[in-house]
Amino acid sequence: MATRRVVFVLYDGFQPLDLTGPHEVFAGANELADVEERAGPRYTLEVAAPVAGPVRAQSGLEVHAGTALAEVSGPLDTLLVVGGRGMGAAGADRAVVEGIARAATEAQRVVSVCTGAFLLAEAGLLEGRRATTHWAYAARLARDHPGVDVDPTPLFVRDGHVWTAAGVTAGIDLALSLVEADWGVATAQTVARHLVMFLRRPGGQSQFSVPLWSAPPAHEPVRTACELVQRDPGADLSVAALAAAASMSTRHFVRVFSRQVGRTPGRYVEDVRLEAARRELEVGLAGVDAVARACGFGTAETLRRMFVRRLGVSPTDYRKRFSPSCSP
Repeated sequence: MATRRVVFVLYDGFQPLDLTGPHEVFAGANELADVEERAGPRYTLEVAAPVAGPVRAQSGLEVHAGTALAEVSGPLDTLLVVGGRGMGAAGADRAVVEGIARAATEAQRVVSVCTGAFLLAEAGLLEGRRATTHWAYAARLARDHPGVDVDPTPLFVRDGHVWTAAGVTAGIDLALSLVEADWGVATAQTVARHLVMFLRRPGGQSQFSVPLWSAPPAHEPVRTACELVQRDPGADLSVAALAAAASMSTRHFVRVFSRQVGRTPGRYVEDVRLEAARRELEVGLAGVDAVARACGFGTAETLRRMFVRRLGVSPTDYRKRFSPSCSP
């Protein structure tokens, strides 16, 4: 191609940063290539919507779409579908879904940001693929589209020529990766520096999510066990101890607990302890060793391994990012 043609698909109720973040990454790569007088195709950036003209974002911002989605034709380098609270209505509009499906057949890369993944899924573009979306919508995407392998952890996922990003600013991370693939790491790194961004942000989106606790179990002994875990995460919370507190045999307790809570007792204890440690690191002043002991991890090293495995960052880095006392 003489140019790398990028088409952004909008609809009423879109999230503005899903558009402007990646748009500025591509525009920044163009500017850098011009300044350095580098040979190679530049990005041409187009905005399409169900109807050409003003499109209102979920925040009220209006953006002009120069092209109707039905009129997008010819080869594309990248088709990028944004997310936003309006994705439900857009996904129910067969003309929009069919327009995305048709344009995708002419695109070398198909991309979604945030809940734009729902529109790719409606268009059949994620079937049998691994994908991600905003952590708050991942369970819904998996439920609505069981043929999609939804991973709520990464900032973005690539499966073949289809790329999906998590919520909002993760679209910038994904766009930087696309620029790196097109222009190399030096260009992507320079664009990231100008945006005051990491080229590769440490950790995944789990570090930003809020645990979504289920309703209290209906079974009284299981509810008692859950309350015990939440009241004192640092206590002896072995399966045997919890089963004894519930006055049940260990085998029966595990079976009933898993059915009522949707997680094994061990995983539930781990989740509660991890959330307690996150909270202590965010608002408390105790050292990592003390946090580890208070929250039932025993040692700082055990806590560090848990944070890296579950959140993608160390406890120290997590505190630097989320504790007001560590803010510059």
